[in-house]
Amino acid sequence: MQGHSTYLTTLEELRDYVQEQLCDQNELEVGAFQLTERILVKREAPCGINFCLHGPRSVKLIAIWETSSNTVLFYSSAGERVQRIRLARAPTLA
Repeated sequence: MQGHSTYLTTLEELRDYVQEQLCDQNELEVGAFQLTERILVKREAPCGINFCLHGPRSVKLIAIWETSSNTVLFYSSAGERVQRIRLARAPTLA
C-alpha cells in the first residue's frame, strides 16, 4: 500500500483527483464512468466523504476522505485498501 502527500485546496480538486486515481488504478478512462459521493456524518457533524466510481459490469470502486486525519483511503473492488494519501492541506467541508 502506497502512502504519500499531495496538495489539494478545493473539493472540486479533491473530487477530480480521486476520480483520476481510481481510474488509473483500475485502467479505466477518466470521465467514462459516474462518480458519486456521500458526506459522512459523525455526531451530526460532517467527518468525510465517501466517493464511489461506478465502473463496468457493476464494479464499484471506493475512496474515503477522512477529515480528522486528512487522508484519502482508496479501496479495490474486493474491498482491500490499496493506497493511502495524506493531504497537505484540507479542503473545506461545509
